[in-house]
Parts: sequence; C-alpha cells; structure tokens
Amino acid sequence: MPKKPSRQQVFTLLVEVGRTKGDGLPKGATGAALVCYASGVDEAEAVRETVAILKQAEMAPLDVTGYGTLEERLSEGHDIPDEERSLMDRALDENSVIVAQATPFFED
Repeated sequence: MPKKPSRQQVFTLLVEVGRTKGDGLPKGATGAALVCYASGVDEAEAVRETVAILKQAEMAPLDVTGYGTLEERLSEGHDIPDEERSLMDRALDENSVIVAQATPFFED
C-alpha cells in the first residue's frame, strides 16, 4: 500500500519568552525571542505544539507571532536561505519543533 501523503506543514513562528528558573537564558536577560520552525496540520496546531515543548523545557512563552508556511513567506517576497529551508525540512521530516535562533533581551 502506498504511504498516505502527510498533511503536515512547517510554520515559522516567533516566540517571546519570559524568565523562569532553569530556562537556560543568560544571566541578566529579561527574556528572549525564539525563531522556531514547527510542523502541524495548521498554524494553530504548530503554535500549541511549540508552546507545549517550550514549557517542557522550563521556558515561559508569553507571545507567539506566526509568519506562515514556506510557500506563504515566498509569496510575500521573503528571501529564505538554504540553511533555513534545511531546518524547515528537518522539522517536517521529524514532525518536530526546531528552535533556529534565540536572541536574549537585556534591559538598559
């Protein structure tokens, strides 16, 4: 029997996190912005899975902004390098959430 095509897609998410004990953020940081690639049948599922995984990692998600799928981003004119596409492919292949970048916030 041929394998049924997956309905999973990969969504680009920007997640703002606050501080919690054991979150692994640098000393003095007030939080961070995380760029994530998350698989899901729709963006809502990708957001739910990402928030759940970040909570398991002892992080405190505060806000999530969705930037859509690869196709949606390309149609909006985004330039998406091969490295980023590779991480998206990995998220889809592994049905997972990939944290591609973490930028800590510091107060002045």
